[in-house]
Amino acid sequence: MAFTYRYPNTRLDRDSDYLEIKFLEYIAPGFEIDSNALDLKSGDEANQKSKNLGTVFLPIPENIQDNNTTNWGEDSINSVAAGLGSVFNKAVTNNKGLIGTGKDLLSDSADTVNALGTSDGNQLFNSYMASTAMNLVPGTKTSLGGILARQSGQILNPNSELLFNGVTLRTFGFEFTIAPRDETESLTVKKMIREFKKNMQASRTGASGNEGLFLKSPNVFQLTYRNGNKKHPFLHKFKVMALKDMAVNYTDSGTYATYADATPVKMRLSLSFQELSPIYSEDYEDISLDEGVGY
Repeated sequence: MAFTYRYPNTRLDRDSDYLEIKFLEYIAPGFEIDSNALDLKSGDEANQKSKNLGTVFLPIPENIQDNNTTNWGEDSINSVAAGLGSVFNKAVTNNKGLIGTGKDLLSDSADTVNALGTSDGNQLFNSYMASTAMNLVPGTKTSLGGILARQSGQILNPNSELLFNGVTLRTFGFEFTIAPRDETESLTVKKMIREFKKNMQASRTGASGNEGLFLKSPNVFQLTYRNGNKKHPFLHKFKVMALKDMAVNYTDSGTYATYADATPVKMRLSLSFQELSPIYSEDYEDISLDEGVGY
């Protein structure tokens, strides 16, 4: 049976803002391919409708923020390399067979070098031969660029560009001050902390009597900012996430102090999540402005 815990134990009104955390049974995404495209099913898609194990309601945390990052990196290629790359690409796609392709490679490569101009071409060739010969001498380590710079004070234009090289998975950190006010709230907090600790850990599978042979992935979490009984109309959304780090400071008041039942007077709960799947531009297509700023 799914559990439900709420801290603090107060009535949630229609205009109450809070953070809903659903505990979901993890489902591996597998290798399922979309029938219309070579698109693997993501971890977020696989777990959107997985079994709901329970729900925790916490107050809106302080310092709410989202951070969207895209990986771009510097890339360089000089004109000679670009020209030869173009020659190779043209040759291997010409469907002329091995002999015809070889002829095209030789012909177009010669044209590429000739395009540099006689003096530039000679200087480039001589510098290359010089760097090759000099590196045969023990203790010498130079390059074509180094020879060019020493001889003429110039280098090949690297044509540096900033190019897209990948997506990132967002991380979110939350901190909550926990100060139980009575025995009932103390019990709720204890159970809540246990559920976080339990569900973020891997479990040993017992199929076919092979307990301990495999480890089953920990469960995952769907976080949602809510306003009353509906999704928050402004704050950002989350994809399904894994709980990677959890810390509980049982002496957040700066000293050890407990109630009569040994419950700490003040605690700090720190949770660090990471999304299972990256954010794509298409994720915004079905989100209206009434649903907030998106991911």
